[in-house]
Amino acid sequence: MQNPLWNFIDSSGTFESQEACRINTLYFPLCNNSPFMSSITPSLHGDSKTNNNSFLLEPVSRIDLSNSRSNRNFWVYINNKKTWSATGVSKDLSALKQDKFKLQAGLLWQKISRENKKNGLKAEITSFVPASAEPLEIMLVNLTNVSNRKIKFTPTTAIPIYARSADNLRDHRHVTSLLNRIELDKYGVIVTPTLLFDESGHRKNHTSYFVFGIDGKSFAPEYIYPTQEEFCGDGSDLEAPRVILENRLPDNKYACQGKEAMAGLRFKTITLKPQQSCSYIILMGIADKLNKIKPLFTKFNTLDKVKKSLADTQSYWQKKSSLIMANTGDKIFNQWFRWVSIQPELRRIFGCSFLPDFDYGKGGRGWRDLWQDCLSLILTDPKQARPLLINNFKGVRIDGSNATIIGARPGEFIADRNNISRVWMDHGIWPWFTTLLYIHQSADLGILLEDIPYFKDRQICRGSCLDHNWFPDCGKELKSKNKQIYHGSILEHLLVENLVQFFNVGPHNHIRLENADWNDGLDMAAEHGESVAFSAMYAKNLLSLADALEQLNQNKFPLLKELSILLDTLSVRPIDYSSPTEKNITLKKYFAATKYGVSGKKISVTSTSLIYDLRKKAEWVIQHIRRNEWLKEGFFNGYYDNAKKRAEGKINNDLRMTLTGQVFPLISGVATNQQIKKIYRNAQKYLRDKTLGGLRLNTDFKNEQLNLGRAFSFSYGDKENGAFFNHMSVMFAYGLYARGYAKEGYAALSSIYEMAVETNVSKIYPALPEYFNSQGRGLYCYLTGSASWFILTLLTQVFGIRGEYGDLVIEPKLSKEQFKNKDTVSITANFSLRPVEFSFINRRKKDFGQYSIRQVSFNKTIIARNLNLPSFTLPRKEFLAHSRSGMNCIEIILD
Repeated sequence: MQNPLWNFIDSSGTFESQEACRINTLYFPLCNNSPFMSSITPSLHGDSKTNNNSFLLEPVSRIDLSNSRSNRNFWVYINNKKTWSATGVSKDLSALKQDKFKLQAGLLWQKISRENKKNGLKAEITSFVPASAEPLEIMLVNLTNVSNRKIKFTPTTAIPIYARSADNLRDHRHVTSLLNRIELDKYGVIVTPTLLFDESGHRKNHTSYFVFGIDGKSFAPEYIYPTQEEFCGDGSDLEAPRVILENRLPDNKYACQGKEAMAGLRFKTITLKPQQSCSYIILMGIADKLNKIKPLFTKFNTLDKVKKSLADTQSYWQKKSSLIMANTGDKIFNQWFRWVSIQPELRRIFGCSFLPDFDYGKGGRGWRDLWQDCLSLILTDPKQARPLLINNFKGVRIDGSNATIIGARPGEFIADRNNISRVWMDHGIWPWFTTLLYIHQSADLGILLEDIPYFKDRQICRGSCLDHNWFPDCGKELKSKNKQIYHGSILEHLLVENLVQFFNVGPHNHIRLENADWNDGLDMAAEHGESVAFSAMYAKNLLSLADALEQLNQNKFPLLKELSILLDTLSVRPIDYSSPTEKNITLKKYFAATKYGVSGKKISVTSTSLIYDLRKKAEWVIQHIRRNEWLKEGFFNGYYDNAKKRAEGKINNDLRMTLTGQVFPLISGVATNQQIKKIYRNAQKYLRDKTLGGLRLNTDFKNEQLNLGRAFSFSYGDKENGAFFNHMSVMFAYGLYARGYAKEGYAALSSIYEMAVETNVSKIYPALPEYFNSQGRGLYCYLTGSASWFILTLLTQVFGIRGEYGDLVIEPKLSKEQFKNKDTVSITANFSLRPVEFSFINRRKKDFGQYSIRQVSFNKTIIARNLNLPSFTLPRKEFLAHSRSGMNCIEIILD
């Protein structure tokens, strides 16, 4: 691996780079739980915001990082022939070429340094967002005289203040600037727009935006330039501002209201002796009330306060990254994984919208994101995850669909971000997959019996109809015929999601694709398209739900009366599952009974009959896929398009294969062992890139597929059309490990890591991106569900540490390559709310399949010896009896 972009410099994930300034599209996340969210580049471009309607700095996308002149600049005026940008954003290219640049970054802070021998100055700028949740970003600037002479200069920070909604970037940009009311404070600039501009209904604005500055000796700025117009002059050039080049003082007569705001904070002229330094604190924030600004400033207005906040922030994120921490023979991997381990937390804060690579752009997380981001939380703290899971189920509709966008507050569900009736057919998969992990880790089967409401809006019958009698005033909870809010158990919600889909089939008797599945790009086959891949996963859900019910000590379950329509084996005449027509008729009958409300009446269903019904349905789906969708080419067909044609196999002399079509038969257990071997061989043959080493999402279908989806209109090798899509690649590795193919799983998992740290190609900081394009470049860093799946796979499959209905199971599938020259590898994780370091000793460097578990010690006490087992189970009661409140140590000897 070649990694010229960055190198780790400690054991805590801190890295440095001399080359980052050459890649304008590199960005770094800074955030807290307020949430205050920033993106920042090596040149201090990027933006800051609290939500889509409140941006302090101008919103940016990836391309803006290269094109925009607006940044968090810091100028030094030496004389009329010498001005210097300490951030490297200046028209003076000759000066920039003389700068010696270095970046250091850690969890979650960034420091850039620029040293210019000709000017005799070195600047170090540290940026972070306090973990203590104040809504601001801090910029600590330190200037040092590195020459052997005295240097006299005037420092000025220059930060344009956007102060409005992202929507106003193209919608009424100038008009909304007229709303700006700019207040000059002793320490900086405050902008409070008069209105929230919205043509559907303007509202009074109460949000204020501010940039304050103070030097290291507690002196305020000497002069303030509050508008871009005054600061830049008629040239309007932020890279060559007039007041800097001409050393102009502000004009007190200059009108500042209704202008584009600017925090031009000029500090007093200073003279530094050789090796002497001076410091400046710049605070950039957003306050929901004007009177909150001064207390925020007071909290961070000295060097000691800022340095303490930085140390606290570093400690906070270090702790977050240590909850699941790997220690393998590959030191770079261990540090890289620390960054991956915080990515689910970053997506919880940023959603999918608020970094320069974004999908949705307007905030909120999608339904799938919501559940998959819970995976890592469940692995670290199931107790904290429980209320989140319960709340999430409140977004399920009685037709088995769900709200697609999740708001910032608990229980805030939105039908769709663009007010379009859309349904993703895979959404019913993830609630049970996630809840089952929770049950295994916590032993809390009782969560299935919690009663909660259903989500209700105007969409009914899985988005195929609208309820014209429903209005927002009716409330967002499903009601019974007597207008009372109806509550059903979480088990009932799960049954609704999975049973509806069993009957929701297309002409080939697979579940309808509807508006898309996991692959959002398969969105043009709503009428006749089918997803074989996720039909397999629904079968797995039905089986594992039946298994869980067997563990639940309850003979009968109260269920909504209308649900008996879908539990057809309870009736005298079960339907013929081989008939799509009969299934569709049954589903229509259920929709007719529930689309406007429900009876509110419940029936009692025995555990035995419910389990029988679920298993019968699951086994039918499994056999149906095995009989009809295994292709002679040696892999599964995953889809049917809107013309009712197979999407995969040999078509018009072209071999078409999707990774998705193989992953879910693999994970679900539909694929047999012989089929798995053929799938893996063909994935290597058709999907593996021989140069870059990763697995593509699909082969090149050559032509647009207007009967399947937009994905195939993208350039091949990008996004959902044949990119190296890490989410699916990780799930492929997970499936291989889960089915016992550790060597193949390791190859799939390590290919992702290797592409990420091959930075001469990937050109990214340490992180797991959403995908790599055909050139191997990483895109959409940080905010990707693949991080949760990577953590899940590494802990529960590679190291084999997982729960099984509350018991601790240890089933390592480590490859000898992961030991390298070490006898011992380990992973730190929580189990039953107790921190544990699991150490695996493999003195003879045996590979998976060659070693067995021989001995297990718990806190230096041998609890099992003379073993010869692939896995070891420690009952929950015994684990709790042996464990202590501090760090625990479980040692496993392999031989």
